[in-house]
Amino acid sequence: MILVYVDHDRGVLDEFSLQAVAAARGLDSDVQAVMVGADAVTAAARLGEFGVTTTHVAVDPRIADYTPAASGRALAQMARQHSPAAVLAVGSPRGNEVLAHASAILDEPFAADCTAIALGDGVSTVTRNRWAGNVLEDARVHAPMLIASTALHAFAAEPVTGSGPAAVVEFTPELTDADLAVRVVDRVGGGGGGVSLAEAKVVVSGGRGVGEGGFGPLEELAALLGGAVGCSRVVTSAGWRPHAEQVGQTGTKVAPDLYIAVGISGATQHIAGCKNAKTMIAINTDPEATIMSFADYAVIGDAATVMPALVEAVRAAKG
Repeated sequence: MILVYVDHDRGVLDEFSLQAVAAARGLDSDVQAVMVGADAVTAAARLGEFGVTTTHVAVDPRIADYTPAASGRALAQMARQHSPAAVLAVGSPRGNEVLAHASAILDEPFAADCTAIALGDGVSTVTRNRWAGNVLEDARVHAPMLIASTALHAFAAEPVTGSGPAAVVEFTPELTDADLAVRVVDRVGGGGGGVSLAEAKVVVSGGRGVGEGGFGPLEELAALLGGAVGCSRVVTSAGWRPHAEQVGQTGTKVAPDLYIAVGISGATQHIAGCKNAKTMIAINTDPEATIMSFADYAVIGDAATVMPALVEAVRAAKG
């Protein structure tokens, strides 16, 4: 049996967690999930569509929002009870954090950001991203139970034909006061709606070459294409755009159908965040910019000239 930690945000299923479920299905037909918080009950049954047989939901009145240590404790409790061959989660910031807590509690090694997993008798083999995905490492993990996170976008989350809803079993986690010391207690502000950067099918991303006041055409193009606006680290460091829009190793990793990089040189940490795009278009004045070697199509020109023309062309094409 494979046990998968599935994340949610106040009852809304984390779609990326389904990638870890897909990885688990490739290892064993018996896939069970762990979710934390009473709000998870509404989403728990849906996991059956993706091959999960049973979803264990940890319910405690003190857990009202994301609580990493408590989630790790609940996951470790289920792992001890069911002795799975592996415990998986998607390699998102929250997924990795919860697995880190669980592995510490279980005193077992933890392999993060795996792109391939092969289970063995006491020794499992994993391939994992290192150095922002520029190096793939093959490693052996000596442990009776593998604890690993799957690299974002390494496994395709697809429904299983003919599957029914997962059985939902609630349990009370055995928590200490320390497990509840770090938790989300309030949320201030909020998103402005629209498509989230991580899930957008089209991302229009700007770098230093766009300039502080040059993001208007990028926002227009993203709106016309039903996409989201992203940016490079230098842009957020300068305070031009919020960190929530940063694409890269220390920002959001995206895998859109189309990624348009405007005025971005192509630093390693940025490429780590957008290399999974199906098609990349780079717009830059420098034909030797690093990003050009990753782009499927390149436009050599100034963003201030190219972007307004592109916006008008798309608007005309859409009628």
